[in-house]
Amino acid sequence: MAKASYTADDIDVLEGLEPVRKRPAMYIGGTDQRGYHHLLWEIVDNAVDEVINGHASRIHVTLHKDGRSVTVADNGRGIPVGTSKKFNGKSALEVILTTLHSGGKFNAKNYTHSGGLHGVGSSVVNALSEEMIATVKSEGHEWELKLSRGLPKGKLKQLGTARGSGTTIFFRPDSEIFGAKARFDTALVRERLEAKTYLHKGLHVFFEDEESKEKLEFSHDGGIADFLVKIVADRGKAITPPGATPFYLSRENGLKLEVALAWTEGTDEHVRSYVNGIPTGSGGTHDAGLRAGVVKAVRNYIATHKLEPKGVTLTAEDLREGLVAVVSLYISEPQFQGQTKDRLNNPEVAGAVDSAVRTELENYLNGSKQVTEGLVARMILAARAREASRAASQAVSRKTAVSHRLNLPGKLADCASTDPAESELFIVEGESAGGSAKGGRDRKLQAILPLRGKVLNVEQASSAKVLANKELQDIVQALGCGFGPDFDVTKLRYHKIFLLMDADSDGHHISTLLLTFFYRHMQGLIRAGHVYLAQPPLYKVDIGSKTYWALDEAHRDRIIKENTKGNAKAEVMRFKGLGEMNAEELKQTTLDPKKRLALRVEISNELETDKVFNELMGKDAQARFRLIKEIAPEAIELDV
Repeated sequence: MAKASYTADDIDVLEGLEPVRKRPAMYIGGTDQRGYHHLLWEIVDNAVDEVINGHASRIHVTLHKDGRSVTVADNGRGIPVGTSKKFNGKSALEVILTTLHSGGKFNAKNYTHSGGLHGVGSSVVNALSEEMIATVKSEGHEWELKLSRGLPKGKLKQLGTARGSGTTIFFRPDSEIFGAKARFDTALVRERLEAKTYLHKGLHVFFEDEESKEKLEFSHDGGIADFLVKIVADRGKAITPPGATPFYLSRENGLKLEVALAWTEGTDEHVRSYVNGIPTGSGGTHDAGLRAGVVKAVRNYIATHKLEPKGVTLTAEDLREGLVAVVSLYISEPQFQGQTKDRLNNPEVAGAVDSAVRTELENYLNGSKQVTEGLVARMILAARAREASRAASQAVSRKTAVSHRLNLPGKLADCASTDPAESELFIVEGESAGGSAKGGRDRKLQAILPLRGKVLNVEQASSAKVLANKELQDIVQALGCGFGPDFDVTKLRYHKIFLLMDADSDGHHISTLLLTFFYRHMQGLIRAGHVYLAQPPLYKVDIGSKTYWALDEAHRDRIIKENTKGNAKAEVMRFKGLGEMNAEELKQTTLDPKKRLALRVEISNELETDKVFNELMGKDAQARFRLIKEIAPEAIELDV
């Protein structure tokens, strides 16, 4: 096959704005909805540049009835309309709108900070619009220039005298480029414009949608601190811990930096970054500096206050879980990745933002110890959940509706009710006690699950071992709400879960083992208030014809002292275990909702709770040894 000739005659040079129309994606990222709206952002950002540099305070944006055209007006200085020899007699306005890489933003004399640096924004909008009308008020006169698809439609016209100054740009994107059905998204435009007023204190933006007749004014003197609160609310989250005040930083030292951040109840990480008022959707060096500074500040706090958890490693993702932040940077020479300015590449920015955030955030964390320790506790829980999820993934599936009776443990004596709100589950120590509990329960509302011996200590076990433990599997299956990463409290089959153990040291140990399991793998049960510690009596005290029940020795002695008068004598029986109580006795003391005592399990201090479980149930015996030494003098009667 003969090779096709390739000569100098095959070389083309695209003149003027032809390159933009030939390859629009190079300049606006594409010809989809994102590219369509990018045209508007370019014009709005030019108006905002006037605001940033102190020459304007108001911007008006009007979406017209056709949904395809828009007008942006500001009260800035107005684009220059004069002519110069270097423009070959053309007005500066025409040059800016018809020539790539033209404008007044290539040096700091006219704009200290600017979102438009390449001198292509306005001309690109012109090139990709079937109609554009630029109106300028300056030096007592009003001027108009009409353009289409990159070319002027006649000369610059002086319309007459005018008060004030400013620039108004009307344009309609070209249907040949974007398609006849392309329209501006009102909600998207509204959101973007309001964001501008959070980023620029003192800016007033007036928005009008002619089709819906909606008219709005945006102005936020609280700046990005208020923006953060709005973002958190829009995402349907709450700032955590409750009562925490968001962190705010404002600094101008070489670069102008604003940061607002808070941790929320969510599990994802959400950072919105801006450079010179331009949103950088793909982040960049300022975003990276923020994230690094947050991690370093938190790590320093944890190390300084000796809060490092045992048995788990905190990753950067754990420390930033639930983080919502806004970072706004102003810099004179930003290096954007591409004309769409979606990412900042300035290498010197990362270190500067990192250092500023790390220092100020450390001060913030140290200034509110109670709030910070709640945050650290949350981070430790995130780390434990992450590590547990590796082995737990899909191993124990969620159970479905409450009425679903498949895959329930064979030893579970279930209740008749299918309403979780009225159903109760008693997890009972031993088969013997389980038999008494089954005999004394309300069969309609109360289910009984007996355990054989002590369950696994999950604090010292791998997730694989936890999943293999039969007793824990039975509990998970009975509850029906899954566990670990599959936990869903809405699937819970019983809204009250009672741990019913012997009132001795072994019973307390089993209760602690179960609480450790719930805290580490099904913590939502505790947070929702579903877990209780039943309070069975340790003593039965008969005095005359009356019977009293005592929870412990002190309670026993108080009952005897208060009720033995004259010749009355007390007959005391100590239960060695729940199995020694008959069904009626267990019902009267522990099962009957009208007579029983129970303690609801709550988490009052997350960091302290995590620490206690880790020290008392973990592999390191030193903490337990210290505790035994501390309470040894109080151990008058040891039940073994």
